[in-house]
Amino acid sequence: MNRYPSLYQINTRVWLNQLSQSQGRPATLDDIPDGELDHLATLGFDWLYFLTVWQTGSAGPLVSRTHPPWLKEYQALLPDLQEEDICGSGFAIVSYGLHQCLGEPESLIRLKNRLHQRGLKLMLDFVPNHTAIDHPWVQSHTDYYIDGSEEQLNEQPQNYIKLDLPQGTKILAHGRDPDLEGWPDTLQLNYGNPALQTAMVQELLNIAPTCDGLRCDVAMLLLPEIFEKTWGVSTDLFWPNAIQEVRRYHPNFMFMAEVYWDLEWILQHQGFDYTYDKGIYDRLQELQAQPVRDYFQASLEYQQKSVHFLENHDEARAALSFPTGIHQAAAILTFFCPGLRFFHQGQLQGWAQKVSVHLCRGPLQPTDPGLSEFYHRLLSVLHQDIFRSGAWQLLTVNPAGDDDKTGDCLVVFAWQGDNQDRILVVVNYAPHQSQGYVPLPWLDGNEDSFLLQDLMAPECYERSGDRLLSPGLYLDVSPWEYHVFRLK
Repeated sequence: MNRYPSLYQINTRVWLNQLSQSQGRPATLDDIPDGELDHLATLGFDWLYFLTVWQTGSAGPLVSRTHPPWLKEYQALLPDLQEEDICGSGFAIVSYGLHQCLGEPESLIRLKNRLHQRGLKLMLDFVPNHTAIDHPWVQSHTDYYIDGSEEQLNEQPQNYIKLDLPQGTKILAHGRDPDLEGWPDTLQLNYGNPALQTAMVQELLNIAPTCDGLRCDVAMLLLPEIFEKTWGVSTDLFWPNAIQEVRRYHPNFMFMAEVYWDLEWILQHQGFDYTYDKGIYDRLQELQAQPVRDYFQASLEYQQKSVHFLENHDEARAALSFPTGIHQAAAILTFFCPGLRFFHQGQLQGWAQKVSVHLCRGPLQPTDPGLSEFYHRLLSVLHQDIFRSGAWQLLTVNPAGDDDKTGDCLVVFAWQGDNQDRILVVVNYAPHQSQGYVPLPWLDGNEDSFLLQDLMAPECYERSGDRLLSPGLYLDVSPWEYHVFRLK
């Protein structure tokens, strides 16, 4: 069983735009070359997550092209920006049908089948918190949305909008979370209305045959305590019923939650297979080992349902966030722990510029040869069975001497496979040399010696079995250095 899969996120609209340029005609999902899919399967990925494939309307692009803060972001990315480059957010959805620019409806099923032929699964988006301003429900079911008053519109114009509808003028709320201004291209759904909850479950049932799993956008905003805090409206639980209903018909369907604010454990218990883990990401950005080590004290049940990433479409590029050298150390800690491993298109090449979800064109970006070589080596190692289904544990690092505290900066994992394959992952997450002794969990005193073969570098070390038993494996590791040792 593959307990710890790897996922590759693709910016669908930008990728197809690049294909269109090379082909000299508009490209659809059917035009994605088989060779590209073969290559991704060969790299060891289990899931391909195609970002923002659903139908958007005309209102979203209009907002995206006129909202000043967003325009500044586009212009900084694309000095030659054209209006047609701004296609609107893929999260301002009018219908869960394939966008007409990406192919005919059957193209999505054909893509899913092509992936299955290669042992890959397809993940898509579900946006439960809000819809586009021009979603059909705005005309037919205004009770599905949070409404507002003239007073709220005057006091919070960034959070409300006045619309002229067939039934008269209506003030509705933009989608938002309690800590941010409203997203001006969206309208907030009202989960206090049982009819809306029923309609959203039906949307899930309609989507499920087209893919193998869904990444659920800002899933924590639907939790009753969060919804009431934001809108003053009490609601029933949505996720347990919705997930159970989908699995009545699709037992193996996978749900992944985008979630923050330490609410991951709650959503795991409400049925999500995996939840975003921004906690370890934030700790790694602090560039201190102790918070990272403390994180790995969490229960294994929690960690193995966590989604680990160094970047995604919302976060800054890892090549920009983490300096060279530190980037590699952070990646080893991120991807050699238990859970789902999430990689973003361009990460393997070391791209440094993030493309807004409002754009369908991105800049040409150079490949960083050092990062590219590192990530391809990392993926090759991660593809081994021990890292996909083995047993993981965090190891203790003892001081190298009475006054030596540098061992606190060493983070060490142990992996054991079904065939007694044994791996030791070592990272010095610090800007200085660090030393310490690591007692190994597998030794019984019968081994004369061990060969430590580094899977991430052409290095081998021989160590006495007696010394490894007590006081343990001695480590003397350079700043930000890492090793992935196989013990023989």
